[in-house]
Amino acid sequence: MSADMEIFGHLPSGEPVHRVTLRGGGLTAKVITWGAVIQDLRLEGHQPPLVLGFEDFDSYPAHSSYFGATPGRNANRIGGGRFTLDGKAYQLERNEKGVTHLHGGSDNIANRNWTIIDLAEDRVTLRITDPDGRAGYPGNCTTTCSYTLKPGGVLNVAYATETDAPTLANVCQHSYFNLDGSDDVFGHDIMIAADHYLPTDERQVPTGEIRAVAGTAFDLREMTSLRRQTEGEKITYDHNFCLSPERMEKHSVALVRSINSGISLEVLTTEPGIQLYTGFKLDVPVPGLEGRRYGPFAGFCLETQIWPDAINHEGFPNAVLRPGKTLRQETDYVFMKS
Repeated sequence: MSADMEIFGHLPSGEPVHRVTLRGGGLTAKVITWGAVIQDLRLEGHQPPLVLGFEDFDSYPAHSSYFGATPGRNANRIGGGRFTLDGKAYQLERNEKGVTHLHGGSDNIANRNWTIIDLAEDRVTLRITDPDGRAGYPGNCTTTCSYTLKPGGVLNVAYATETDAPTLANVCQHSYFNLDGSDDVFGHDIMIAADHYLPTDERQVPTGEIRAVAGTAFDLREMTSLRRQTEGEKITYDHNFCLSPERMEKHSVALVRSINSGISLEVLTTEPGIQLYTGFKLDVPVPGLEGRRYGPFAGFCLETQIWPDAINHEGFPNAVLRPGKTLRQETDYVFMKS
């Protein structure tokens, strides 16, 4: 049996944006071709959506903060949009406040239509090519994205990226999760198995320091309430937690649990970093799924990826992809109800 497919909307060019509905493992996922976006995600026995999204397509290009998307070709920030590769200096588009390069630029792969190349009841694979020179990147870079629903409430996300010239490559899944349907995520406890994190400057670019979490508000090695962001130091999280110096076998790195619903989310990944963003900048002027309003802290992201600005810092994981090599990135988001 194949998945349901329908037209969800149209680009200004008239090109259709398709939506597919996947079912398996106790999950139902709706995925649209624009941005390879997870538009909706539900767990059997739990009524509210598990992710932030919109009921209509037009709200995505107008109001989405990468809800459910796959940003790239290089996710996260590059300081000043500058890097040097094989002795050649590159200047990328500075699409964040005119000073920083974010998520691959303004016309990045999260803002364009992908092509479905495989579809079944419980999985979909999409593909897109980021052309040479777009936003200043060298090389034609092709990424495939596969979403598979597996037994036990598992959303498996697998990316494969190839290039015809040396370039930067690093994509991630950018869903905002909310495990209880509340207006904010302060009723969630979180654990991230990281001994270090990356401090950032005023532009949210890593300073280059790899700092121990011990004794700081970034020590999430034991379950901690996200409510701490409104108390004491009032830390707002939009930081990379350092899981390893390089890509590893897929393993468990994070756990989040709603004390209101009993729903938990475990994250397993191959990636060396995980960016925790708690949505404190959100202020969406139009309704989201089921008419919900998305204000600050309405959802949290756990973006598994290479460390941000890695190309510009000694000791950070490798973010360079070369011809003949394939960058494979895989993450499981596992949902359970207690």
